[in-house]
Amino acid sequence: MKKTLLLLSFASTIMLASSGAELLKTKCASCHILTLPNPTMIPTMKAPAMEAVMFHINLSMDDKDKIKAFIMDYAINPKVSKSVCESDKVQKFGVMPSLKGKITEDELSAIADHMIENFPTPEFVALINEMQTNGKMNALINSPFLLNSRALPHMTKVLVENWDKGTLALSVEQKEKLLVVRKETITTVKSIKKKIKVLEAEIIEIVVDGEDLKNANSKIDEVAGLKSEATRAHLKCIADTVEILNDEQMELLFPFFDS
Repeated sequence: MKKTLLLLSFASTIMLASSGAELLKTKCASCHILTLPNPTMIPTMKAPAMEAVMFHINLSMDDKDKIKAFIMDYAINPKVSKSVCESDKVQKFGVMPSLKGKITEDELSAIADHMIENFPTPEFVALINEMQTNGKMNALINSPFLLNSRALPHMTKVLVENWDKGTLALSVEQKEKLLVVRKETITTVKSIKKKIKVLEAEIIEIVVDGEDLKNANSKIDEVAGLKSEATRAHLKCIADTVEILNDEQMELLFPFFDS
């Protein structure tokens, strides 16, 4: 009798796991790619890849019960304010249509269990880590700032990614003020970067052509001055943003930043 019960339990577990995988294909794969995504897939994507969805969910919460509750709730009652993906991705893909009336609670439960156990894959996490590392290196190389540090975040970039998230809960007044800060900062830095690029090209040309390096001195001084100006704009952006956000919002966005 005990052996029979164990076999039945084992069989039901296998069936549930299988049904979760199959249900994910039939209920979700028409929009969400279930394989490891690559750049060639991006233009035709209807929604973020399932790897990316679960990656962001895991960043937002680490308790499996909470994750499952979130998946089951969001599938039936999707809203922008509930999204865990970056706000620019939500703007690109829109909010997923509700599965209300198209899926049972048991089916959704099986799908959620399968997602939690199988996504994101180690390969996807490694890919994201590599992209982030390359992104940080490129940002450092192309930065017009004299100071580049995790302790001095790019406020406007982080805010764009989290703009519409309900957990951040930006008020209309805060958004209006932050947009002014963003416009001033981006306008200033773009103008400076354009000038620096021209000067750096001229300095390189002087070196490559074997000219007297003294001919580059004034240009080097000008680049230094422009980078100082860009750094001041960066620091002002940080200070202005800190003034607009409350303590809870700062803790959510920049847990390492002591405001």
